[in-house]
Amino acid sequence: MSILTETFTLQNGVEIPKVGFGTWQIPGGKTAYDAVSNALKTGYRHVDTAQAYANESSVGKAIRDSNVLRDDIFVTSKLPASIKSHDDVLAAFDKTMTNLGLKQLDLYLIHAPWPWDQIGTDHDRANVETWKAMEKIYQSGRVKAIGVSNFNVHDLKNILENATVAPMVDQILYYVGYTEPKITKYAQEQGMLMEAYSPLATGDLINNPTIKEMAAKYNVSAAQLALRFCIENSVLPLPKATGQAHINANAQLDFSISAEDMKVLNSMPDAAPNHAHNGTQG
Repeated sequence: MSILTETFTLQNGVEIPKVGFGTWQIPGGKTAYDAVSNALKTGYRHVDTAQAYANESSVGKAIRDSNVLRDDIFVTSKLPASIKSHDDVLAAFDKTMTNLGLKQLDLYLIHAPWPWDQIGTDHDRANVETWKAMEKIYQSGRVKAIGVSNFNVHDLKNILENATVAPMVDQILYYVGYTEPKITKYAQEQGMLMEAYSPLATGDLINNPTIKEMAAKYNVSAAQLALRFCIENSVLPLPKATGQAHINANAQLDFSISAEDMKVLNSMPDAAPNHAHNGTQG
């Protein structure tokens, strides 16, 4: 499963495995511990969590207990979206590191440009202050790379106009038919790596007839096609799974999609129109 060890390179030269193991909606405790432990045994080398997921401690313990060298695992966590002041950012990062039980983080992201109960509201000045604290953490060496999540073009420009260190990643909702092209194009033009959370629309796209038909052509599942689609677009997918069968299947991505079929996929309407969308990010 070479795809698990293939990497993208961030603009500061840090290498990041092309497929991440997502832990959103995986409860802390045994469920998260077992899922991450099994993912690492399967060969995943990139784990994505967040303080808001309430599973950092379990994720960190699974990483520390694994037989994989820490240097071989890329670990991402995120600043809670409600935290928008310099000192609170630094305290939240300390809490994340305590939760994880790690000395260094590989990637730290601002989880959103606004608190979750204030989606779409203006926090431009606060985000600049937040980013200054993120830069301070980066310059301390305690994290190898910094970035953002759920930031649209306006949010990204606001940071870039005031940054000493540019965001290296923007993690957004991204799947076949919902690729947020304005954000993706702008961020990639600025040298950011795009990451796809919910690349399977939380499973809502696996029964899409067009995707199923094309997947059969490649002798893969609809989920595998959708994940490979992200990689072909130079976007890093973060599939989530708790069962071993899905953990294994999501790693079987060593195939290519033809340019003609990618053109079809990239021009598709929303493959999961009933899936919950982040409306401010389109």
